[in-house]
Amino acid sequence: MDFPELHDWGVDYRQAADLQRNLAGRIVCENTLPQPLRTVAGVDVSYEKHGDLFFAGIVLLSLPELNVLEESSASGRMTFPYIPGLLSFRELPILLAAFRRLRTVPDVVLVDGQGIAHPRRFGLASHLGLWLDLPTVGCAKSRLCGENEAPGTRRGDQVPLRHRGEEIGVVLTTRDRIKPLYISPGHRIDIAAAADLVLACGRRYRLPEPTRLAHHLTNRLRREDSAGEGAR
Repeated sequence: MDFPELHDWGVDYRQAADLQRNLAGRIVCENTLPQPLRTVAGVDVSYEKHGDLFFAGIVLLSLPELNVLEESSASGRMTFPYIPGLLSFRELPILLAAFRRLRTVPDVVLVDGQGIAHPRRFGLASHLGLWLDLPTVGCAKSRLCGENEAPGTRRGDQVPLRHRGEEIGVVLTTRDRIKPLYISPGHRIDIAAAADLVLACGRRYRLPEPTRLAHHLTNRLRREDSAGEGAR
């Protein structure tokens, strides 16, 4: 994939937070998904606890079949520290390197992280969506900000996630009697379409298939690298 540079990465904590506030105004929370949807990409990043070597993985699947069409990956050392709310400045550079190796432009991207369900309305999925100019969805396992009631325990049950009086996503049960996920638009999609997409990408697991497979890919790459280090 080819895409233009949105900004450089040589920023400190204060500059990164200011950049998030500025770029958040460019996020579009309207549904621009092409019809019919034919492809969805799942992305994930893996690294050892306290380590600086990051592994990014992208798995492209067909819709509605959810067959794997393509995989892409990249690895590299990241220096931006772990700071809650600034995850994209730590993980996005290596993710973008993986996207530059992806041959097919996906219709939509599912991200293991937050979209606008973020204190500055600019989580990893939003940041990625703006870089790629593609519809993106944040599909997080935990809540970063906001309040919600408990959703029902049946697949498809959902309740609004609100922050400062604004609805920023939904808390969605993706499998019967399993902990819900926190779904929010990243860019170029609305809340309802984001939730529908996550359900359409689900199979037997809590996580939607694209991000689940991307998670397995990055963990495999990390383990293989560790094994290679041990053999040298």
